[in-house]
Amino acid sequence: MPLDWKRRIRLFVQRFWQPTSACMTCMPGSWSNIMSAAHWALAFKTGLFTGLLAVLLTFTPLAKLYSNRYGNALVMGALSAIGDAYSHPSHYAFPEALLTGTVSGLITLAASFLFEDRARRLRAAWKRLAG
Repeated sequence: MPLDWKRRIRLFVQRFWQPTSACMTCMPGSWSNIMSAAHWALAFKTGLFTGLLAVLLTFTPLAKLYSNRYGNALVMGALSAIGDAYSHPSHYAFPEALLTGTVSGLITLAASFLFEDRARRLRAAWKRLAG
């Protein structure tokens, strides 16, 4: 498999979990409906759509934004908002989509700090905790 497609598959997986997690935390009634199959289906739909958009973006010049930590968070926030608005349009979808996009961008930014350099910061924290 060519290197570009391996990178795109990894990008899809990364961009799937971030908006899915954001959608699960931002949907109205999220914490009370955490075990709801319908709730999870909407979150997965948001993640899938956002992941596909992220991969499609790699074929455009905007893919350069993925190399910058803050540009990456901004792109993922915007794509997550679009994915959330697409996944479940309703009378309150616009504010919820913006909130989901914001949370997804923040998750992306936090993950870029935590997982850079093969999760160096997480390994160091674990080493301190474990002794």
